[in-house]
Amino acid sequence: MNPVRKKRLYALMALLAGVGIAVALALSALQQNINLFYSPAQIAAGEAPQDTRIRAGGLVAEGSVKRASDSLDTDFVVTDGAANVTIRYSGILPDLFREGQGIVAMGKLNAQGVLIADEVLAKHDENYMPPEVMQALEQSGMKQQHDAATAGKQAYQQEGGQ
Repeated sequence: MNPVRKKRLYALMALLAGVGIAVALALSALQQNINLFYSPAQIAAGEAPQDTRIRAGGLVAEGSVKRASDSLDTDFVVTDGAANVTIRYSGILPDLFREGQGIVAMGKLNAQGVLIADEVLAKHDENYMPPEVMQALEQSGMKQQHDAATAGKQAYQQEGGQ
């Protein structure tokens, strides 16, 4: 093989090795920072990993919100109609957080199956729901119940109610 071709071959191999290393490092960084969404049914079935940051969402169950009187700790239950998951959050909840509304919580699942949330997101208006929560509700058949409750509330507000 002539020396010029040999030099080009080594340069090409070095370039390919560098690109391969860069791709491997990028994929490794993305793998560590990814937050997968799990529905309450998936969490109850044991599909969600423990001690790994995940996202979970659904509707806040009626009558499930329990606030501590001496701190910002709040426990509540999120449901998708098929299963329930208890979420524990310490902090100020979003203004739009209330029972019967869709939320997404981010945190780690403990050994008791309770999601210790470090962030809670509530939908921002009456018409929007996070896509993952909408899909989980559709699969469980609970979406129609949520839509009926939302329609009733909107009708009440249009009649002058708060």
